[in-house]
Amino acid sequence: MKFFAEVILPLSLSKTFTYSISEAEFEYIKIGMRVAVPFGKSKIYTALVIETHQNQPLLYEAKEIHEILDQSPVVNQIQIAHWQWISAYYMCAIGDVYRGAMPSALLLESETVLTQKTDVLVEESQLSDEEFLIYQALQRQSSLKVQDVIAILDKKNVFPVIQKLMNKNLLVLQEEISETYKPKLIRYIRLHADYASDESLNQLLNTLKGPKQTEIILQYFQCKGIDKSPIAVKKLIEAARSSSAVVKALVDKNIFEEYYLQQDRVSFSGKLKQEILRLSEAQQRAFESVQTSFDTKEVCLLHGVTSSGKTEVYIKLIEDYLKEQKQILYLLPEIALTTQLVKRLQQYFGNKVAVYHSKYSNNERVEVWNQVLSNSDKAQIVIGARSALFLPFCQLGLIIVDEEHEQTFKQQDPAPRYHARDAAIVLAHSHQAKVLLGSATPSIETYFNATSGKFGWIELSERFGKVKMPQIELVDLKDKYLRKKMSGHFSDTLIEEITLALSLGEQVILFQNRRGYSPIVECMTCGHVPQCSQCDVSLTYHKQKNQLRCHYCGYAMANPTNCHSCSSVHLTTKGFGTEQIQQELILLFPSVKIGRMDQDTTRGKYGFEKIIDSFKNREIDILVGTQMLAKGLDFDNVSLVGIMNADNMLYHPDFRAFERSFQMMTQVSGRSGRSEKQGKVIIQTYNPDHPTIQQVTHNDYVGMYTEQLHERRIYKYPPYFRLIKLTLKHRDFEKLKEGSLWLYQVLVQNLNFPVLGPEEPPVSRIRNEYIRTITIKIPQNQSLQGTKKTIQKILDSFDLVPQFRAIKIAVNVDFY
Repeated sequence: MKFFAEVILPLSLSKTFTYSISEAEFEYIKIGMRVAVPFGKSKIYTALVIETHQNQPLLYEAKEIHEILDQSPVVNQIQIAHWQWISAYYMCAIGDVYRGAMPSALLLESETVLTQKTDVLVEESQLSDEEFLIYQALQRQSSLKVQDVIAILDKKNVFPVIQKLMNKNLLVLQEEISETYKPKLIRYIRLHADYASDESLNQLLNTLKGPKQTEIILQYFQCKGIDKSPIAVKKLIEAARSSSAVVKALVDKNIFEEYYLQQDRVSFSGKLKQEILRLSEAQQRAFESVQTSFDTKEVCLLHGVTSSGKTEVYIKLIEDYLKEQKQILYLLPEIALTTQLVKRLQQYFGNKVAVYHSKYSNNERVEVWNQVLSNSDKAQIVIGARSALFLPFCQLGLIIVDEEHEQTFKQQDPAPRYHARDAAIVLAHSHQAKVLLGSATPSIETYFNATSGKFGWIELSERFGKVKMPQIELVDLKDKYLRKKMSGHFSDTLIEEITLALSLGEQVILFQNRRGYSPIVECMTCGHVPQCSQCDVSLTYHKQKNQLRCHYCGYAMANPTNCHSCSSVHLTTKGFGTEQIQQELILLFPSVKIGRMDQDTTRGKYGFEKIIDSFKNREIDILVGTQMLAKGLDFDNVSLVGIMNADNMLYHPDFRAFERSFQMMTQVSGRSGRSEKQGKVIIQTYNPDHPTIQQVTHNDYVGMYTEQLHERRIYKYPPYFRLIKLTLKHRDFEKLKEGSLWLYQVLVQNLNFPVLGPEEPPVSRIRNEYIRTITIKIPQNQSLQGTKKTIQKILDSFDLVPQFRAIKIAVNVDFY
């Protein structure tokens, strides 16, 4: 009798594969275990078992598996069902979902590259023979492929050995570029042990030459008497009104000893807040309404204005679910936000909080995965970006999706192109858990579902502590330029307000949604603009590195000194990004500390933390940033927010441009005046009378919603129609044009609703590939499943046409 296992491979393949197993393995293997399998001529992959059966495959000879990698399942059945839903709904291969869901350390394959960890001391006697052979090989060369390990050990089953070395922290996967964040070390000082007795101390004070040194020592004892905690050098110098040179002299004489302390990152050692969290009346009403709403509805929208204290309501809800021994998933749109929130939640829940996102190393992610799988105390609450949705929960009770309107919840590339908010609602349904969506500016679809009774709906309309909403002032740039009241890109009104805020010791946030120095360098003689050689875009100028860079493919060149077309030396820049604002601020406010937060300054694992920590500790007075700042960050000392140019968001070629602009500006404005004092927001614009900008000024969400909904109905957009976008790419322009036209015509013949295209997107060539898009609009009364099946059939037949086979097609469902 033959036995078989049905497995998913981590490749972009939409079907599962059958491998043969022995009877003993049939008894041992459970659904959700990983097995190492051969695939193709010589490759080995980590596959996931989703079924064991006795049906022999008809079309191919089933190969044998190499080995079983787990003793118990690492993935549960609810997860597998959820992956299958994602694969069907978002029209992507199940292999893509598997690859996207698992931490890559659990997906070893024959192509994986391994390197040795350099900063670890190795006890060679502790290694087994096989581990020692790999360790020895890595002494001679910097990296090995898994295939090389197979050759060295002369056996196929090498994954367990590699896994053991990774657990011992001796190996890392090549794709991790380990970035070390040196946390800010604080310099402390203590008196040398020789001067512990009173006699030696008297002797010391008599022998000291200068009054400054005596003053520092007396001040040291004064500080020691008041506060028993360690004494920081900075604090001592300030108290004695002295200088660091005096302290250094005493250290050189061995009178003082220096030592450093650092704050740990992941494990929480602070004191838990003992006092019970007190909600305001409005928060208490919202909290009770959410509980009532959960009795009848699975999903509930908490629509609270910025700084209304939604996080406190979440914390109260989390407490309730923890009492029932349930797990809680807290999804955030931006890794930058996890930093702040983890600290807030740890104050209440201590070590029950785990964090999971892509800036964590492979080992850290596997650790969290295993903690969630075993329902460990350390991972009762999981905070993470969208990928945390794939963790193996077994007792999930509540999912909180904070800032649910954010577009970063939608994965764009690579597949699976899922939307974390929608996928979370489906996941919660399988666990019979509840979902709370929170936002000050809900997306139009969510608000539509809430007002039509599909979701529960609770409003929090006042800020916490009854703080007033920020006062918003519009500055008309046309008028200011005409009256010559602009310094660079700053109007006189904005400069006055910044000066006032700084003089009161308050902080300022400036928002410009474009990184770099300026997006265009132009020749003033012939008008030539340097373009990317591989994409259809102009190169962005980055002043700090003095280079022109393409933000699509990463191509870079040195900033030219003369025009490439006519050799003229008269070059000028047009437009402005965060880097240019920072430079202008340095000239306007030379004595002020200015920080910048964009993709260029937050590259590493701790990039966000460095900037957020120093802004929170008031080491930075003015923070310039892109849309990262618009998310729910909480700084109590910010009294002024400036939006440098509101217009470049409004005129984006996208049906959601007005909705996004409203959300972005309202969210950025919400960073102002979050403690006692009313904040102020200055919006610089060429169109102060634009309806969207007026709606932001009057905080009129309902006005914006009604207007947008009316337009969506007329022009057939969500929530009235579902959208599917097909993106076709190929290096040959003519072949792409012909293929996209063929596909469009077949779609039109088979579907009796709007199909738009084939369209050239605004950037019609990226990395030397030309792009065409086709948009399909599906009315609400049409069966979504049936339509997707038809589209899939058409795509399959497109693949069978020989001359179109090389054209890549990406399907993006609900791409907005």
